[in-house]
Parts: sequence; structure tokens; C-alpha cells
Amino acid sequence: MLRLVVPYDNVDVILNSSDCKVLLIFDGLEEFRTPLDFSEAPANSDPRRELPVSDLITNIVRGNLLPGVMLWLLSRPGVGSKVPAGLVDRVTEVPPFSPTDIQDYLTNPPRHLQENSHTPSQESTPRSRDAREEDPSHKVWDHLSLQKPLRILCSVPGICRIVTRTLSRLVGSESEDLLLPRTLTEIYTHYCWPHLSSSDPSTGSIRKSLTSLGRLAFYSLLRRRHTFCEAELRTYGVDVPPPRGTLGHRVLKREQSWSSESISWRFLHTSVQEFLGAVFYYMSSRRGMFDLFSESGVSWPRIGFHSHYRAALQKSSTATSGNLDLFMCFLSGVLSSATGALLGSALGVGREEQVNQRTMAMTLLQNTVAGSGSEPVSMRSVSTVACLAELQQGEWLRSVEEDLIGCRLRGKLKGGVCAVLAYLLQVSDACAEETHLSNCLDSASLKRLLPQLLYCSKLRMENNGFKDDAMELLGSLLSAKDCHIQFLSLADSSISSKGIKPLSRALLVNRTLTILDLHGNNIGTKGAKTLAEALRMNQIIVSINLQSNSIEDEGARALAEVLQSNRKLTSLNVQKNGIGPDGVKRIAESLKKNQILQDLNVSSNHLGDLGTVALAQALVVNHTLCTLSLQSNSVSDKGMKALTLALRSNRGLTTLNLRENSIGVEGAKAIARALQENSTLRELDLQWNFMKIGAAKALAQSLHSNSSIQLLDLQENTLGDEGVVALAGALKANSSLAVLYLQGVSAGKAGAEALAEALMVNQTLCTLDLRGNSIGMGGAKALSSALKTNRSLRSLNLQENSLGMDGAIFIATALRGNHQLTYINLQGNGIGESGAKVVSDAIRTDAAECVVDI
Repeated sequence: MLRLVVPYDNVDVILNSSDCKVLLIFDGLEEFRTPLDFSEAPANSDPRRELPVSDLITNIVRGNLLPGVMLWLLSRPGVGSKVPAGLVDRVTEVPPFSPTDIQDYLTNPPRHLQENSHTPSQESTPRSRDAREEDPSHKVWDHLSLQKPLRILCSVPGICRIVTRTLSRLVGSESEDLLLPRTLTEIYTHYCWPHLSSSDPSTGSIRKSLTSLGRLAFYSLLRRRHTFCEAELRTYGVDVPPPRGTLGHRVLKREQSWSSESISWRFLHTSVQEFLGAVFYYMSSRRGMFDLFSESGVSWPRIGFHSHYRAALQKSSTATSGNLDLFMCFLSGVLSSATGALLGSALGVGREEQVNQRTMAMTLLQNTVAGSGSEPVSMRSVSTVACLAELQQGEWLRSVEEDLIGCRLRGKLKGGVCAVLAYLLQVSDACAEETHLSNCLDSASLKRLLPQLLYCSKLRMENNGFKDDAMELLGSLLSAKDCHIQFLSLADSSISSKGIKPLSRALLVNRTLTILDLHGNNIGTKGAKTLAEALRMNQIIVSINLQSNSIEDEGARALAEVLQSNRKLTSLNVQKNGIGPDGVKRIAESLKKNQILQDLNVSSNHLGDLGTVALAQALVVNHTLCTLSLQSNSVSDKGMKALTLALRSNRGLTTLNLRENSIGVEGAKAIARALQENSTLRELDLQWNFMKIGAAKALAQSLHSNSSIQLLDLQENTLGDEGVVALAGALKANSSLAVLYLQGVSAGKAGAEALAEALMVNQTLCTLDLRGNSIGMGGAKALSSALKTNRSLRSLNLQENSLGMDGAIFIATALRGNHQLTYINLQGNGIGESGAKVVSDAIRTDAAECVVDI
């Protein structure tokens, strides 16, 4: 109900007074069912002229009437935007309930939303003492968590009140075999008739109440009337005031005007009116001879429930404001088997008749959805799919959802499947965290889904081969005022330099997108320049991935300019882009000024030592960058010398990836010297760097004094037993290292024994990876002894280490005294199938929580 609030009795005096300001509050504009047309409504400045309410409000907002008053608009989100900007002094949009709000409401419902003493929960059979003492709110929340459509509807406070109070009553009842309602129709059936059950229907009272209250609800809904005087209620045969214990007492609310003593009545919530109207329509349509949408009864004959249901569907689909959508959902829900078990006998409907009605409705709804054509999926189509869900005929929905989860939608997004998918985007748990629409979209299907994609927060549309026309559609999607997308991945979608243009234009106006992944496309140098121009203006995006886009040096220079002015971008990935020393030099120069970027990935380019030196010089003055990846960039001794010199003074870098370069022994020694002074670096990746025993000894020496390194990756370096023994010696003194990767470092029994000795002392190492070595049974035996005393190790990988059956059994038996280990890998050790079972069973018996790969 829309309310105009003027907080004084003498309105005329106040409005014409020069001594005070008048504030008009439009509260609940979304519940005003007549469209407000600010462009076509006739202008009127005469306050004595009688006007329709819609024109009255329009002229007040436009300032034609009461030009001196201030206006404050209170509404649900999205409604305030329908009023032209600048016409109201203040807009306050009350957000819907979040999941946290729903949980809070369950435990402590606001007093103003609590119902009077005639609530169903107080009329139901008194619960046992134990049931009263047990808080049912957690059970109700668990049920809502499993029924996402119900949980979404609970975002509306009025519906949340009805759903949660009804479920709380049912959870607290003494019935042990009661199945909690899964649809809104079931909830409202239990709410309106709390004593109703399939075995004890209150036939007479239900039909009588529907003849009066149901008729009032239905025909008032058609007239968009939601408030009634006492005379109207009596006209429909409703007792005023409603006697206690009756349906009217449960669902009608008495209101008294603040400015007079006149009394009016309304339903507790418009959804209750829609539900009762739907049940009345169902009851009447079974024997109705004429169109029920004409209250006078003067219409063409309409015989049979099928005809009436089709008429209701057509009526709701042509309603301009969608005011019959929920009514149609309720009408479909009444036909479900669960609701039929509750209401069928009370309404005189047999089981066979219910089945026939359900089958007919399902066919009609499916045909309606399938016949929606190639136009964009509207909310009306989504509402029709919701009717199928309320009918509990979800085979089609489940089939599409399975294809969505399994990424099998390619070639299937035709006909009604797009409408079903649009519905699933809102209610499916598969879309709760991220919406995956990869390898299935083309321009036609994208166009159909566009209106519904607005409300996805995380959207993956990878490997779709988008052409330029599809990119124009995506640009319009991101430019929309009500776009909610925060994360967008368009990886591997064949986006060209031309296709990136509409996306870049959208970034100039978009205010929600923070993460953009474009890796694996082909935007090239031109596309990088176009995108860079947008990023200089955009102050929303914090992370962008341009990996494998052939942007080369010219594109890198354009991005470097972005880093000089952009104050939001914290992560930039330009891996595999053919960038050489010149391009990275420009990025390095920008890093000397930029104090925002935290993560830079320039792996697999052509930096060489020259580019690395430039970045090192930037690190001397930049203490904001936290992660730097230089993998596969042909970095050798000269580059490492500059980089390690920078590490001695840098106080920001925490992760450094130098994998697959040419560091060698001298480079490793330089890093070791830097680690003795650096106290901020946490993770260091030196995999595949031609390092040998001397490098391992140098790094081991630094670990004796360094107390910041937590992860060290030395995989695929020929360290040998001697190098591993040196590292093991460092582990006895080091108290910071938590993860050590030694895959393929040519370690044997001696190295394993040294590590085992260290593990008996070390209490910080959590992960040890020894894949691809040759520690054999002897090494396994040594490690098993260490596992009996060590209490820090959580993950141990001994894959492909020639352990044999005996070695594996040594490890398995060691777990009897070690229950901290949560993962162990013994694959590829020549154990055999039968031996694997013996070892696996032994580990599961002694350490049930440990995951075993064998």
C-alpha cells in the first residue's frame, strides 16, 4: 500500500505556511500498482481539480502541485530509479533480506513484524516441554538452505515472516512423520489452515471461507485493490470483525487512519491475497460455466478446469505489471501432489482428477515456455518456469541443470531451454558461487539470456568463440544500470581487437565489475591500447588477466601508462604476450610511481637479464608489490645479481616465482645471501633452474638464519643426496619453513635418512614432497621412524620412489602413532593391487582421517 505521510492534522494550513517546510514521504512506491508515466501524464497545477491517483502523484513529483514541498521516496531497490533524477529530494531504497537477515529474523523477529495473538502458532496444539525448550530456528534454516527458491522468496520481509513462522511451528510440532513443505503453496496452505492434514480435512470451513474471503481476494486482486472498508467485507460475506480462530482472523489486519476514525482492513501481505485468490479460482473453476475473470458472470462460456487454467495463464502473461505472476504460481502449486494431499479432500477433488489436472497443467506450461520464440527471456517466461517448479514437475528443470553442471549445454540452448536456464541462474546451487556458461553460447543464445545475466555476480563464459556481434551484446550487458556482475571470465573466446572495443566502452560506465579475465584471446596490440584507454578512466576493476593475447611491447607500454594513473588495479597478468625488455622497462618505470599494484605476472615473455634488471631497480623503491612472477624469462646470473641486490632492501615482496630460468649455482648463492638480510619474502619458487649441490648448500646456509621463508620449491634441480642432506641440516634449526618441494632432485636413501632425522626435531614443516626420487625401502623405513614422533607434518608425497611392498608397510604401520598426517601418496611404488589394498586398509584402520593415494 502506498502511503503519503503528512505529519500534521491541518494539512491546508501547513501546506500554505511560510513558517515551515513540509516533507511529503512516499512510502512503498513498489506496491502502487498503477504505472506512473512521467512523460505522458497530463500536467495539472490546480489543487482543486479531481485527478486519478497516478496523475496526482506524478504532478506532485514533477512539482506542478505543491511546488514548495520536499519529497522523500522510500521503496524497494530498483524502484527509485523509475522516478526521473532530480525530482525528489531524497531516495531511500530498503534492501531485501539477505541470508544473514533471514537467520537473524528466525532467532529474533522484529516486534513490528510479529503477528497478533491470533497467529497459527498460538492456535495449534500446545507443544511438549522438550519441543518448546528446543530452538527450532536451526532446523528451519537447514531446510531453507536446501530449498533455495523458498530462501530467495524469504528476501521479501512479509513472505519471510509467513514462511519462517509456519516452518517453526511445523518443526516444533509433535508429528514425527511430517515432511516439511518444499513449495510456497504448501507453506501458505499450512499457514492459512494450521490444523489441516491429509487425514483430517476441515472441509466445510475451508469451502465457506473461500466463498467469502477467497472471492474477495481474487476479484480485489483483479481490480488491484488491497485495502477494504467494512462495508466491502460484508458485501462478500466476511464477518467484521472476524471471529477468533477463523481464517479471517488469521489473514486480515485492521487499520485505523491517523487523520480520522475511519477503519479499513487489508490482508497481512499481498501474497496471502494472491494465495487465497488462487485457491478460490481453483475451487470455482472446476464447475464454473463462464469466465471467472468477469465477476458479473457475463462472458463466453468456459467449461472445464483445462479451459479455466489456460485462461488464467493467458491473463497472467498479458498483465503489464506482473501482478498475477504469484497468483499463477499458487494456482499451479495447488495442483501439486503435496498440496493436493492437504487440500484435495477438503475441496472435493479426487486423486485421479488431481493427476489429470497436474498432467494437463504441466503440458500447458511446458508448451508455453517452449513456444517463447527467439526473443530475450523475460521475467514473465521465468515466472512460467517457476510455475512448473511450484507444480513439482521438475524433470525438465533437473535435466537442464544436469547439463549445466556437466557443461553439456552446447547446441541445446534453443526453445524453452533458455527460459529454464534463466530460472536456474536464480535458484540453482550450481550457480550459487559462480555461473558457468562455457562452451555453449553463441550470439543468439546470449541475446536471449542477456536480461537474466544482469543479476549474476560471478560469470564464466569461456571458450565460446564470441564474434564481434556477441561482444556488442556483452558491452550492452556491462553498460546496463542494474548490472550486478562483479567477476567476468571470457577466456579462450576468440575475442579480437575489434571485439574488445564494445567491452572497453562498457568499462567507462560500469560500476560493478572488479575482476576481468581475458586470457587466451587475440586482442593484440590494438586491443591492448583500446583497453588501456578505458582502464585509465575506470576506477573499479582491481584485477585483469591478459595472458596469451599477443599484446607485445606496444601493448605493454600502453598498460604501463595505465599504472601511472589508475588507483584501483591491484593485479595484472600479462604472461605469454611476447613482451621484450623494452616493454617491461616501461612497466618497471611505472612501478616506481605506482603504489597500488600488488600482483604482477610477466612469466613466459622475453625479458632476459635486461628486463629483469629494470624490474629489480623498481623493487628498490616500490614496496607495494607483493607477488612477482618471472617464470620462463631466460634470467641468468646478471639478472639474478640485480634482483637479489633489490631483495636486500625491498620490504614488500612476499612471493617470487623464478621457475624455469637459468639461475645456476652462482644465482642461487646470490639469492642465499639476499635471504640472510630479507625478512619479508614468504614463498620462493626455484623449480627447473639447473641448480646443483653447491646451490643447495648455499640455500641451506641461509635457512639457518632466515625466519620468514615459508615455502621453498626446488623441484627438478639435480641436488643429489649431498644437497638434500644440507637442506635437512637446515631444517633442524629453521622454524619458519612449512612447505618444501623436492620432487625429482635425485635424492636417495641417504637424503631420506637425513630428512627423517630432521623431522624428529623440526615442528613447523607441514608439507614434504619427495616425488620422483629413489629413497627405496631404506628411506621409507627411516621416514616411518620419524613419523612416529613428528607432530607437524600433514602431507607426505612419496610417489614413484621404489618403496616396494615392505617400504609401504613401514609407512603404514608408522601411522599408528601419528594421527596428524591428513594426506599420503604412495602411488607408483611397485606395491601391486593386492599389496595396495593391504596397505590402504592398514592406514585407514590406524589413521581414518588420512587420505591415501595408492
